[in-house]
Amino acid sequence: MARMAGDLLKAFQSQAGSCRKLGSPFTAEICEILAEHLDEASRFGNRILNWPGDPFADALALRAAAGFHALKRAGTSMSLTAAYPPNPVDRAGLTAVLVDAIWSHDDFLHDWLDSPPQTNEVARSSVLIGSALLLARAFGLPLDWHEIGASMGLNLGFDRYRYEFGGDSWGASDSPVLVRSQWRGENPDTKGAVELRSRAGCDLNPLDPGLPSDRERLLAYVWADQSERLERASAALDVAAAAPWRVEKADGAAWVARHFSAPPRPGAVRVLAHTIVWQYLPEATRGAITEAMEGAGERATPEAPVAWLRMEADGRDTAGVRLKLWPGGIDREIARADFHGRFVEWHTD
Repeated sequence: MARMAGDLLKAFQSQAGSCRKLGSPFTAEICEILAEHLDEASRFGNRILNWPGDPFADALALRAAAGFHALKRAGTSMSLTAAYPPNPVDRAGLTAVLVDAIWSHDDFLHDWLDSPPQTNEVARSSVLIGSALLLARAFGLPLDWHEIGASMGLNLGFDRYRYEFGGDSWGASDSPVLVRSQWRGENPDTKGAVELRSRAGCDLNPLDPGLPSDRERLLAYVWADQSERLERASAALDVAAAAPWRVEKADGAAWVARHFSAPPRPGAVRVLAHTIVWQYLPEATRGAITEAMEGAGERATPEAPVAWLRMEADGRDTAGVRLKLWPGGIDREIARADFHGRFVEWHTD
């Protein structure tokens, strides 16, 4: 019976290592168990072992692990419920439970793999609010905010959250969403204000925070042993469901071209932002977005600046946070950040 090998095995092992570094040993164990025990006997196993795409780019290990979490959250597998945090379980016990779940819910797990992960990590908003504070201070203008890969639009509401930075804070004390992030280095001025004149987002597969099934899909991708993340995501879903915006279903390149080829509207900074999205985009899409932003930059004026904010993986243990500003086209790294926003090391000067 075929087992995992080659790039597929490396993808599951790599994801297990990342989960451990990001504080989820439970999800790491699930990835490792699947890497060791999955075979072609089930539809779920057969589909993974014969995956036609790139298992790294497609985040296949995360898709697989989230399927089990979705089953547990739905309450359709008592054995999964008993094996999931906060309940203790050893490696052998968890292995037996996962194998049983594959046979008992094979069709569900197989079909769960259809859609890419919804990783709308709310704590990444600590990078967004810090960058927005820098932009507001630099230009003295409100922001027209645009986000690609916006998923359910949780981070479109970043200015409505409460932040605690370890001795400093920003935002309304009565916000239902609390983001704790350790800020280090040359921190942005948290006494400043941020005003969004407009906001919009797009995604190839946007979900609706007001739909219970969509909410559950996103929450299944939040790692089960990280209760603070689950609570924060649930609160952000409530805020997003009550908000007037919804994420538009659109290709990122076409959407950016439409929004940034329009004549500039003086009186605000036109911002494109994305967090851990670039790696999932085809090369042609990345090229088209870059071309659209360069074109918008050429038309930028001091009264209508353009900014491109990216928090993306760049081969290091933390994400690079880069900001390109027009007029001028100066592009520089302003911070390094934990992939889940647990800390941000600013170097803004």
